[in-house]
Amino acid sequence: MTIDVLVVDDSAVVRQVLSGVLNEAPDINVYATASDPIFAQQQMQKKWPDVILLDIEMPRMDGLTFLRQLMHEKPTPVIICSSLAEKGAELTLQALSAGAIDVITKPQLGVKDFLLEAKHLLWQTVRGAAGAHVSRRVATVDTKKAAPLIPASDLVSMTATTDTIIVIGTSTGGTQALEEILSKIPRTCPGIAVVQHMPEKFTAAFAKRLDGLCEVDVKEAESGDRLIPGRVLIAPGGHHLEVQRSGAQYIAKVFRGPSVNRHCPSVDVLFRSAARAAGRNAMGIIMTGMGDDGARGLLEMRQVGCRTIAQDEQSCVVFGMPKEAISLGAAKEVMPLSQIPAVLGGKA
Repeated sequence: MTIDVLVVDDSAVVRQVLSGVLNEAPDINVYATASDPIFAQQQMQKKWPDVILLDIEMPRMDGLTFLRQLMHEKPTPVIICSSLAEKGAELTLQALSAGAIDVITKPQLGVKDFLLEAKHLLWQTVRGAAGAHVSRRVATVDTKKAAPLIPASDLVSMTATTDTIIVIGTSTGGTQALEEILSKIPRTCPGIAVVQHMPEKFTAAFAKRLDGLCEVDVKEAESGDRLIPGRVLIAPGGHHLEVQRSGAQYIAKVFRGPSVNRHCPSVDVLFRSAARAAGRNAMGIIMTGMGDDGARGLLEMRQVGCRTIAQDEQSCVVFGMPKEAISLGAAKEVMPLSQIPAVLGGKA
């Protein structure tokens, strides 16, 4: 089966290079390109694409407006082609929240060489998007609240969870999934560490966005950060995140290193460190994403007595990582995304 792709970018060089690289794959066909969403809509009237590669900043209509209209009228897998600039990161996060499947980055210089080097990853991303479950998105708003006083009745519960940590790994579709679950948990939840496959420079903006949407505190992880109740640490793009034990405390270690399972940060690195540092006092959750990163690490967690959970197929955007974990016997439980907030909050 051939995947029909529409490339929408105001750069003729990017359109040409993306088309050339994608058409090298035997199962991918760029059937049309467009310099902006207006031209894209004309092409889509002739033939609807399986996947759209979309730039954000374009003339006449910006990519974000086009994406929101598309997800409202006829949800379709969209991959964002974004610059690494700070503004590009902010807009890309809005696009992911609006329903985009994934993001690929393009440098300001050397676009052709960059895309040619990354062609296998690009093919994989398009293939994953073509099989993704895309649904209509509801806009979210900033709901950050001032930290409430913890009632005396909750202090015992909070003390009991101080030595418990939760580690979460996700990839394609994970930004939406994390937003959904983290925005529903209380400040009394255990400390949480997250690996979300995302390019460098995007994770700080992602953490900041989540912090504004959630009752818990969310930040990009730094070495020495403590995993404490009510705090979520997001692994920085381009860096691995480990959990280490220091006396009675759990401490984050952030470091550069070679890719593991083609990813840095890697879910396997985080999960294996949690198995070593916390043993049965850790919980591991693997969610939507392409590939198999995290499956073996989750198995190690289960083998030392941790509670391990995989998101079910129906609620995943891409059922790659959870499927691999389930196949290995790494997931003790399989559940829909809607049930995970209760688990994080200690109610299930």
